[in-house]
Amino acid sequence: MPKAPHYPVPALEKGLDIIETLAAVAVPQSLSELAVRMDRSTSELFRMLNCLELRGYIRRDEVSGKYGLTLRLYSLAHAHSVTEKLLRAARLPMQALTEKVRESCHLSVLERGKLLVVGQQESPERVRLSIEVGGVFDPVQTASGRLLLSYLDETARSEVLRESPTGRLLGGRALSAWQEKLAQMRQQGISTAESETIEGVRDLAVVVGNPTLGITAALAVTRLLRRGQRGDEAALVAAMQTAATGITRAMGLAWPTPQQAAG
Repeated sequence: MPKAPHYPVPALEKGLDIIETLAAVAVPQSLSELAVRMDRSTSELFRMLNCLELRGYIRRDEVSGKYGLTLRLYSLAHAHSVTEKLLRAARLPMQALTEKVRESCHLSVLERGKLLVVGQQESPERVRLSIEVGGVFDPVQTASGRLLLSYLDETARSEVLRESPTGRLLGGRALSAWQEKLAQMRQQGISTAESETIEGVRDLAVVVGNPTLGITAALAVTRLLRRGQRGDEAALVAAMQTAATGITRAMGLAWPTPQQAAG
């Protein structure tokens, strides 16, 4: 994708810098504190703060006089469903992926303890696998589901296991081994497995979104194992990760830093 041309808009950039600074520090800031953090003069920030306050993006405390973010950005971000934004962001990266790897791909999310397929892009090949949009699966039995489960906290994951017929059978050493595999998936951001339902099919999934914000999806390729194709999957995984990064960025998100992930 060609890089967008840069046309500087100093006033707009200054306003966005204020919003991003207030979001980063998470506690209200005075005019002078903002000036120090942003390396700008108080005079050039004052009018911008006044404008943002009038538009409802920030609020000044009546006692301390410090500025903090309101929920206006939150309300704007939730004007449309996350799934709708995900699908809109995924359309072009998924098309590019299928053209490159000649395999169909699909996008799934966890919904009420089930794995729900929300989007699909078919391979341009005449012989191809297709996963129905709207299909619901046991997340414990799928590569995509296990990958998404790896990013849940222990409480949320336990709730899914209680609802899953396969998950309820896990216990003792089997459960410990399963949890270790999830930890590896989380660290790598990849889940691969032979299909548990169809012979000669292999599933690969990579994560999309930002787990620290609670926004995650799995981009997956379910591939027919043609003759001579069971070998190295590094190129396929790399192409999938590129597509996943493209979707994440198109949603306006970024993968969390190690500090954010740890927090």
